[in-house]
Amino acid sequence: MGLRIDHVVTSGIFSLDGEDFDVDNNIWLIGNDEEVVVIDAAHDHRPIVEAIGGRRTLGVLCTHGHNDHINAAVELAEATNAPIWLHPDDAMLWDVVHPDRRIDDPLRQGLKISLGGDELEILHTPGHSPGGCCIHVPTLQTVFSGDTLFNGGPGATGRSFSSLDLLIESIRAKLFVLAPETTVHTGHGDSTSIKVEKANLQG
Repeated sequence: MGLRIDHVVTSGIFSLDGEDFDVDNNIWLIGNDEEVVVIDAAHDHRPIVEAIGGRRTLGVLCTHGHNDHINAAVELAEATNAPIWLHPDDAMLWDVVHPDRRIDDPLRQGLKISLGGDELEILHTPGHSPGGCCIHVPTLQTVFSGDTLFNGGPGATGRSFSSLDLLIESIRAKLFVLAPETTVHTGHGDSTSIKVEKANLQG
């Protein structure tokens, strides 16, 4: 049985550098009828648990350590008995939100995660944050970009631990080499494609 994608949206506050912003976050679930992984656990774990629907949760994959992408991760992990994955370069952001809880497993460039007879590949895409990662599912021609790439261009920079030059370098080297028809499911807002965003960035 092939993998399918489920989508949950939660709303809350993104806090960084002493500023607060109201945000809607996309949470993506990849799995089949038996097992699933969750990409980002934002604001409220309860609708995510509902979407999981009793499936075995192999991991809570955090695309990066900003609070709006991880603030429900511990509650979700406890509710589903799942490990939390995050790139260690974002440990300082994680520790602000969850000082008493360590991550369980590190994400890294090229890591393969087995799921439902298929495979997810981790792409380390620093720039929005040092440990920012995207999750590529080749068989679905889909990449989950977190806040690395949006519908309309690169994620936000100009904040602590961010670099626009590094972000664009990551996008060009890790995402724009994917097939043009690859769907990009983002951390906020509407989905897009590699083809569209390549044209946007070069235009």
